[in-house]
Amino acid sequence: MNIRTTALIAVLSLTLDANACFAANSQQSKMTDCNKQAGDKKGDDRKTFMKSYLSNKG
Repeated sequence: MNIRTTALIAVLSLTLDANACFAANSQQSKMTDCNKQAGDKKGDDRKTFMKSYLSNKG
């Protein structure tokens, strides 16, 4: 019984770690897209654009 429990915990922990990695990659991807769309914006314009873009949930 202990071996099964240990195996289950190991599988669940690997699954949770994988989800965290995908979330990080998703955020990195969103940041990359945001930088591309910001283009030549500078200063406060860029800061406002980045904040608005990254705060969108979509």
